[in-house]
Amino acid sequence: MSPTLTVETPAGAVHATARARTGDCVVFDLSGAMRGSVHVTGTHHVRHWDRFTAVRACLGPVNAFKETEPAPAGALPRLARSRTGYRGSLTVCRDAPTGIPEVSAYPMESDAGHEPSPRTAATLTAVLRACAEHVERREDFPQILAASLARDAPALLRFLTSSAGSHRRAAARLEGEAHTSRGALRAAVGTWWTVARWFTARPHPVLWLMLANLDGSLAREVDVQAWRGHYCLAEAQAEYGRARNAEAEAASLRAQQRPGAPAHRPRTDAPRTAGKKDA
Repeated sequence: MSPTLTVETPAGAVHATARARTGDCVVFDLSGAMRGSVHVTGTHHVRHWDRFTAVRACLGPVNAFKETEPAPAGALPRLARSRTGYRGSLTVCRDAPTGIPEVSAYPMESDAGHEPSPRTAATLTAVLRACAEHVERREDFPQILAASLARDAPALLRFLTSSAGSHRRAAARLEGEAHTSRGALRAAVGTWWTVARWFTARPHPVLWLMLANLDGSLAREVDVQAWRGHYCLAEAQAEYGRARNAEAEAASLRAQQRPGAPAHRPRTDAPRTAGKKDA
């Protein structure tokens, strides 16, 4: 595969020449309608922390998701006739068996924090996507993904462990709220029947207002507590599911770091871990 590709963009043709791979990344030097560089590396699937099957392209010579080495403003890509550099990234992943690419673009902005024009944004996106898909087709792409997994696994394991604990704590809190709600429901129902007996013995407008399904009434309190109990139990089960999924993803990441391990765990229908954070 040629190390240079030509990308047709709204700003004109951009030529991207790949440098020799260094570990988990390939850096492209840009010429033509854009100058600067693009950093391409492997990453996890956008919905599965443990599946290193995707590729991410960042504007600049370094990984934009590593806070320890941000690209200096002077190294950011810019249009050939402009002094404005731009930050941003794009992730491409493909789900089997269709292989249809799913492209997720992160917000792009100038080094001064301004949003690019639609024409510039389209140019930046086209270059990032072309570089990402070029790396996908390289023979050493599996090695890039393996190196990216080794790079990100420690931080991802810390995040997933913390996330699982957070979801389990949230589930326990919701179960406690459901228990409290059941007690409040029993009390409200008992009081409603007491007032109903009073109303039957001696009807009064105030008693009727307490029994009617109106804001602030006993009847409304019964409905609210019944709904709240069911809602909290359902949310608790969802939180437990998210915790189990985070634990399964963490176990998969640990297993993938052992020689001869499968690429990722089998697919499950567990809810996705809440929150998105790149390592």
